Amino acid sequence: MPSPQTAASHIPTLPIKYPMQRIRIGLGTTLFGFLVLLIGARPDIFGLDRSPVLGFVQISVFEVGLGIICIGGYISLVSLWKDQPISIAAEIGQRLVATGYLVAVFAGMADIFGFGSQRLPGLIYFGVLQQAGVMIGEAIIAIGFLMMIPYRRS
Repeated sequence: MPSPQTAASHIPTLPIKYPMQRIRIGLGTTLFGFLVLLIGARPDIFGLDRSPVLGFVQISVFEVGLGIICIGGYISLVSLWKDQPISIAAEIGQRLVATGYLVAVFAGMADIFGFGSQRLPGLIYFGVLQQAGVMIGEAIIAIGFLMMIPYRRS
């Protein structure tokens, strides 16, 4: 009598066909978002630096870039589910991505919204607490993306 391991290894497996066009669009959107984020966070790479600190326009641009990355990652990872119903963990991951983005936006724009350490109409710059808040938001986004991956049992 063959062991369960050898019997299972002889079962033919069908290759899973993913919607490659949607995955490519999602990855392209993510790459474009990364370029926008880089323009906002490090404009000197592209020869666009105008000030020694990150100001309102730069913060806005890298927040928009982060949002585009979230949209592209969402498109790519949802495409991996193909025709299967999305698991509860993946749905929680979707909400974590959105929550992490909101945390990053509100932390990055804290001075603009009036609850930061710098008061308007003075100089707006990206402070240490804002950096920590954006990094926490990005960590929440990363956890959400990891939860959206369709893990399969072998």
